Parts: sequence; C-alpha cells; structure tokens
Amino acid sequence: MKAKSKEAVPTDVYLSFVSSLFGNRQTLFTGMLVHILTYVAVYHKTGDSVFVLLCVAFGVVFANRIFLFARFSQADKSNWGFKEIRGWELRYIVGAASTAAILGIGCGYSILAFEDTFVELACISVTMASMVSVVGRNYGSRLAVNLQSSACCLPIIVCALFANDPYKLLLSVMLIPFVLTTQAMATGVREFLYENVIASREMRKLVGSFDTALNNMTHGLLMLDPQNRIEVINRKACELLNLGDRYRLKNCDLDVVLRYGVRHTFVDGSMPNLIQRQLAQLMDGTISRAVMQFSEDLVLEFSASRRPEGGVVLIFEDVTARVRADRKILHMVRFDSLTGLPQRGYFADLVLENVAARTKSGEIGFMVLDIDEFKHVNDMKGHVTGDRLLAAVANRLLKLAAGEAIVGHLVGDQYALFFPNAEGRADLEQRMRDIHAAIAGNYDVDGTSFTITFSAGAVLIESSELRMEEWQIKADLAVFESKSRGKGSFTAFADEMDARYIERQRLKTDLQAAVENDGLQVVYQPMFAPDGSRIDCCEALSRWTHPEKGSIPPNIFIQIAEEMGIVSGLTRFMIRQACRDCVTWPDEIAVSVNLSVQDLRSDDIVQTVLDALADTGLDPKRLHLEVTESSLIEEMAAVRLILEQLRKHGITIAIDDFGTGFSSLSYLDALPVDQVKIDRSFVRNIGEDARRLKLLRGIVTLSRQLELGIIVEGVETQDQLALITKYNCADLIQGYVFSTPIASSRVADMAERARKKLILAGTANVA
Repeated sequence: MKAKSKEAVPTDVYLSFVSSLFGNRQTLFTGMLVHILTYVAVYHKTGDSVFVLLCVAFGVVFANRIFLFARFSQADKSNWGFKEIRGWELRYIVGAASTAAILGIGCGYSILAFEDTFVELACISVTMASMVSVVGRNYGSRLAVNLQSSACCLPIIVCALFANDPYKLLLSVMLIPFVLTTQAMATGVREFLYENVIASREMRKLVGSFDTALNNMTHGLLMLDPQNRIEVINRKACELLNLGDRYRLKNCDLDVVLRYGVRHTFVDGSMPNLIQRQLAQLMDGTISRAVMQFSEDLVLEFSASRRPEGGVVLIFEDVTARVRADRKILHMVRFDSLTGLPQRGYFADLVLENVAARTKSGEIGFMVLDIDEFKHVNDMKGHVTGDRLLAAVANRLLKLAAGEAIVGHLVGDQYALFFPNAEGRADLEQRMRDIHAAIAGNYDVDGTSFTITFSAGAVLIESSELRMEEWQIKADLAVFESKSRGKGSFTAFADEMDARYIERQRLKTDLQAAVENDGLQVVYQPMFAPDGSRIDCCEALSRWTHPEKGSIPPNIFIQIAEEMGIVSGLTRFMIRQACRDCVTWPDEIAVSVNLSVQDLRSDDIVQTVLDALADTGLDPKRLHLEVTESSLIEEMAAVRLILEQLRKHGITIAIDDFGTGFSSLSYLDALPVDQVKIDRSFVRNIGEDARRLKLLRGIVTLSRQLELGIIVEGVETQDQLALITKYNCADLIQGYVFSTPIASSRVADMAERARKKLILAGTANVA
C-alpha cells in the first residue's frame, strides 16, 4: 500500500506522519548544539567571521523551531482537517530546510574559500551526519526529505564546481546518488509505516468491534489458556457470575477466581463439589455441555470448545427461566393438576424405583379405587363440583395412606395405591380393606354433602414378579368384579378372574364378527292398545346366539359392544333389519329401534336412518326411534339438533325408560319428542303401593298436557293392566301381559288375531 499523495492518505494517518516530525525535541537540541560547536571550532581555526554569522543563523532557526514545536504540542488536533495539518507540515519544512541550507552553505564556503583539511572535513562531516538523520526524523514528509537533502548537497556541488579542483568536483557529484538513496530510504520507511498505521487502525477497529460484540453477547464467555488462566472474559460473564470488574481478572486462575479471588463472587468459601467436578470435566474435554445450579435463582448452562493451541473456550447462558419452565412442565406431566397426585406414568416410575431399591424380594400390593356413580355427581352438580370432590377424595387418601402407600391418580374417578412395605399377605390385605372402609363416607363440597362409596380391586404379588403392564389389568378385573357384586365392595384379584377376562375378550372378538357378518337376530315385542284390540308398534330387540355358548343375554353383549365402541355398527344392523321386516307387516304397524349414547354423538346416525328408509322403501312415519335419558343429559344441544333432523323427515321420537334419570321432566319441553315410554319400575307393585300409582298418574297427567303419547313398559299382570286402563294411564301397553318378544314372521298373525278378538268382542256386546 503506497501513499503517493497526501490527499489519498486518511486524515488520521496524515496527522500521525506530521506528528512524527514534531516528535523528538531532544535530537533537535543535540543536532543544533553540535552544529554550533562545530562552526565555533572552525571559526577558531580560521578566524573567518562568516562562521560566526552561520552560528547566529543556527541559533535563530533553532529558537523558532523550538517555539513551533511547543505550539504544535499545545494545539487541539481533534478537529484538524487536511488544510490545518498541511499548514503545520509546511511550517516544519521551512525550519528543517533552513537548518539544512545553513549546513550546505557552510560546507560550500569551506570548500571554496579554504584549502584547510580540518575546515572542510568538519563542515562536511556535520552536514553528512545531519543527512543521515533526515531519514529517521523526517520520513513522515516527502517534501521535508527532498528539500533538506537538496539544501545540504546543492551548495557543496556548486562550490566544488567553482573550486577548479576536478577531484573535489568528482566527490561532490557522488553526493547525487547519496541524495537519491536518502530520498528512496525515506520513502520506503514512510510507506512501510503507512501500511502498519493502516493495519493498526484496522486492527483497532476490529478489536473494538470484537470487544463490542463480545460485551453485547447474551451469553457469558470465558477464554482460558492451557493453565486455566483467564485470557478473555466478557461483561455478561462477569454479570452472571457476579465477578466484578472484568479487567482485574485477566491472567487469573479461574478456579481461584471462583473460590477465593473475587470480592464480589457469590461462591462462599469453596465451590460446591458438583460444580467443581463439572467444570473440570468441561475443561479436560470429558463432557462438552453441562447445566450447573449455582443457587435457587441461578442456573447456568455451559458448553466448552477446545482451542487448537491449548486451553478452552467456555460459553454459558442463564437458563434459570427455562429450567423452571421445564420443571413446571415436568411437574405437570408427572402430577395431576386437579388432585396433585402422581399421574399414571409417574406413579409407575415411583413404583419401579421403590421396587428396585429393595434389598430382597417381598410382598407388595396394589389397590385401585373407583368412585361409585361419580357420573351422577357431574350430572347433578356440574363438573366443577365433581372436580372438587375428586380433590377432596385425594386429600383424604393422602392422609389415610401417609407413610404406608404411594397414592396416584389413574384417570377420571380412579385412584391407585401401592403398598411397598408389608409384613405379610394377610396384614397387607387387611390394611387395604381398612383404607377402603375409611375412604368411604360423607364429603362436603360446595355446600352439598355427598355420601360416596368406592368399588375397590386389589392385587398382591411378590416384588420379584412385578410386571407393570399386568398389575393394573388384574386390578381392573378385581374392580369389575367388585362392581358386579354391588356398590362399595372390595375384591382381591384371583386367577379365575383372569380366566373370565380372557373369556370376555373372546366374546368381544366373536361379537365383532357377528356384527360385521349380520350374525345377530332381531325379535319384536308388540305394543298393544290398552284393550288388546290392535298392535300399533313393535320394538326391535337384538339377540345373539353364540355358536358354542348358545344364547348370550342382551345386557351382556350390549355392554360388551359399548366397551368396544361398536354399538353404532349394531345400531346400523338393527335399523336396517327392522325396516326390512316392517315393510312385510300391515301398514298400520310401525317399528321402534333404540339408539345408544354413542349413536347420538355424531350426526352420522341421520344418514344411516335415511339410507335404511331409502333402501327398504319404508314410510318414515312407520319408524320410531327411542333414546334414553342418559344420552340426552350428556350433550343435550347436539342431541337436540340430531333429533330435530330426524323428526323433520316424519320419524317419531320417543324417550325410553322415562323417569329413571335425573330432572327428567325438564327435558320434555326442550326436546323434539313425540312419545314417552314410562319405565317398568313405575308399574311394579302399583296395586299394593298407592304412592307409586299416584306418581305414575302425575307423570301421565303432565305428559298429556304436553300432548305426548304415553307407552307403559313392563306390564306383566292383568291387575296392573286393569289399574292402568281404569285411570287412562297409557296409549299403548308393552309387556308380557300381551306378548313376549316374537319373530318378525309372527307379527302379522298376532295383529290379525287381535283384530278378530276385537270383532268377536263387538259381536258379543251386540248380542
């Protein structure tokens, strides 16, 4: 890089060159003193007053230059531009060139006027010595070098020319290459320094940028040498580690800094062993990343990179917020937010940890508690109250099982307890029974007192035989057994339950095949007019005859279908078959099909019904659909929309098992319903229980005021029929008093017999 013109040189570089001209006053003083003493000596030798005048000239120039140097030092250079700097350069050049010219004139005069060797040698020697210093002092100004070298040598050459001595002339001519060499050397020094000044400036800029970037990093940075001494540390590192002023830490040992060396450090006395060990592993390359907790409020994550020349670079950041969030998420994953108990997965982890810590095998136990009829709490009081009840149960469980069992929340209204330290099987089972008995009772939630019972299932096994995927299956089987025995039961798992479970799984497989392959049968229970004179409708009832086990009761296989989620497939089969059969009956007879809760969770049922009507050609008015109150309670708004769509097509809607749910009467006006089927529980013992008869009549009165058709189910005796007829409690009667369920082929015959019976009865009355 060459600076051939001052305009091309950056101002700061130009200023540095000019400043170098004014830089060393000591050499200026020494040179001027030597010049004067030399010329005094020559005057003493020659007695020529010219040399006195030259000494005076030296003194005047020296004084002027000293004054100029002082002004330059005191001047404010911060706002100087090229023009100001150029002016000071020219002032310097005038003084320097004047000194050189005086030296040149003295040399030329000694050559021309004297033949004295001492005089010539003295003048030329001091002049040549000054010429040598020109490069070292004046390299910053090309003009200064050129003028000084010319001012020194030109008088010598001219005077040698007039001395009429060819040898002196020859020697003087030799000064020309000396001058050129001097100028070339000065140029080389100037360009070399120019390149270094530019490089230095770029380096400072780079260092400044690096320092700015380093100290504005969001991460802390430590650069250590092979002896673990701090070479570089940024501001963020000092803030995170509370190390104070970073400039005091250079070349300090990191371990010493963190242990004892910094007044502001948060480490008391010595570093925790874990932090010290992790740092050592980072530095020796054993690990490349580590999370270190320095305090409750500070967690740092370190990463390390080895340096090729030795040492390590540590980069770290404050991850306290992230760690807290991770812990919170982990807590949410592990613990149920409602009850505060371990969830299923974490409960299993706690069990495995406990069993793994045992020194020897022993008896362990699991108990699963299921709140009986918890759904009714949600239905009556809402889910908020239900949630608070779950939390209350969890709190009581924790108190009862404190120190004896690990309590977890499985799902919904199910809790699990693990008993790790039992003395014996009998004692363990008894402790489970005690907790099961104690957990039941009254719970006061939101001003309401609930009497709660629990169905419990227990599993007792050797710890060495624990299989996490098996114990809950066995516990669930035991809970299922408890529910089948009645509310509030406790059942310990037995091997025969497993056999029944396997049998039930086989039934599920066979039922799936039966539904898919139309392997079910349909029978129909007629609904008669109260006097038995006609059949108005027949309810379609599903039947399953297993190829090996024979007839499977509907309450069993329908429950299995609900567990499997294939009830909708069963419903599709029933609707399609019922429509096919109804087409073959007399036109005045309709068919009724039950819809399940699962059917009403999607409006697909509407298309299923319409497809069946279209395929069979059945008049929609002859199809009745029955829905239970439980399906209405779950999602009333969605169910209402579905029922309205069905009713628009002329299909009759009936509420089945009316009166067995909760707040039943409130749904009559809100839903598109045509009929109510009063449950058999209202008919039983109406002859002996006057209160039950009044209740039946009240329901009937309300239903008639709402213009709803009334069907009474479960009428089995003539006495029941007589009372119902006497008080006009039914439009239709369904029950064994008229008929059991029959095959489709018998419906027409039975309807014909009823018609003939009516005709005979009319003839008898006429007679």
